[in-house]
Amino acid sequence: MFLFRLLALPLLVSAVAIQTRTQPQRGPSPTITTTICPTSSAISPNLDLRVRQQVALTTASLDDIDSFTTTILNIIPGRTDSYVTIHPQTIAIAITTCHQTITPDHNGYVPPGTCGAIWTYYPAFKAAVAFGVIFALLLGVHLWQAIIYKKKWCWVIIMASIWETMAFSFRAISTRYQQSEGIYLCFQIFILLAPLWVNAFVYMAFGRIVYAFHPSKSVFGIPAINLAAIFVFLDISSFIIQLIGGGMASPSASAAAQQRALHIYMGGIGLQQCIIVIFLVLCMRFQWQMDQVRAVRGGMLKDLLRAEWGPLQAALYVALCMITVRIIYRFSEFSSGITKGNALTKYEAYFYLLEATPMMFAIFVFNLFHPGRFVREDMPGIWSVFCGKIRNRRGKTPAEGYDGDAYDLDRHKLVEGCNAL
Repeated sequence: MFLFRLLALPLLVSAVAIQTRTQPQRGPSPTITTTICPTSSAISPNLDLRVRQQVALTTASLDDIDSFTTTILNIIPGRTDSYVTIHPQTIAIAITTCHQTITPDHNGYVPPGTCGAIWTYYPAFKAAVAFGVIFALLLGVHLWQAIIYKKKWCWVIIMASIWETMAFSFRAISTRYQQSEGIYLCFQIFILLAPLWVNAFVYMAFGRIVYAFHPSKSVFGIPAINLAAIFVFLDISSFIIQLIGGGMASPSASAAAQQRALHIYMGGIGLQQCIIVIFLVLCMRFQWQMDQVRAVRGGMLKDLLRAEWGPLQAALYVALCMITVRIIYRFSEFSSGITKGNALTKYEAYFYLLEATPMMFAIFVFNLFHPGRFVREDMPGIWSVFCGKIRNRRGKTPAEGYDGDAYDLDRHKLVEGCNAL
């Protein structure tokens, strides 16, 4: 049930976004008339209040040509006589200027920049289907590996594969229904947020590497259990920020709303990249400490590949590198705002080269080097550790999988090993 709710989250967000935003009118623009009707003299026998109809002076200013809206300013002049004073008023009315004069083709396509256009290029159906099939195959392999290695926590990389598969499924559907904003928004949310699942899986895998192989089960004094929990929490924070930005970036939203959405989303991926940089520092620290403990000589890369945990650690580096490539691509794409002059938004090849392919490799590398092959020891969850500490204070048996005395002994062994080198 929990996995189903996570899977349905982008669909819910897209539905709410479509429900709450103002849909552009496809018909002719309404005629704006401003009238102050005369009042009856029966209000008071001694007060004959007659306000004659005034002619409204109308000026128009195109605030937002990209979103096909205009603001009509109705200026109503004031009137002063012996009975009443009416101050001048200005009424701002936003109306749509979207009049679809071009007949969409059988897939709903209209040229970019015209009324009703969602895509900035003609999206390829076969490419979307091909990548959807690839991610579905990777999903099937991850399901099989999670079962044979009995690693329940690998549901995170499974969710990443599901979201990528859903993203390209909606993209394939959108290529056939290019006038549907709802389908496009579902694709957009899935594709923008799926990499965060891979990020979370990397953090969880590294925590288990530290727990299984590091003598002190910690890096920089941070226990492996807390290490994984901290970075997953930061990843969730980035997830929420990007979800808000992605949900607001609707094709029919105003230019100002789209710009705000892009700023929010870019803030989210900026936070994601900062977390990755900090995480890499911890990875390098762990690798250096393990080299010292094992007294391994030679180059860093050679040491990494020779270690028992090395291939999995290398897989983490590859996945983070692929995610970084994708983040740089998104930064470059959104840095110019919603303007149509950016080449990254005009050609579909950039999307498949810098978004789809890196994420495919980020998921595939864990098929090749699955954590179940390298990490035999299961790390207790943060809740088990918390309950174990409470039981220790009460003089009860610690939670299964957590041994505070062994933890301190391993830390002492690490200090002795480092001093001996």
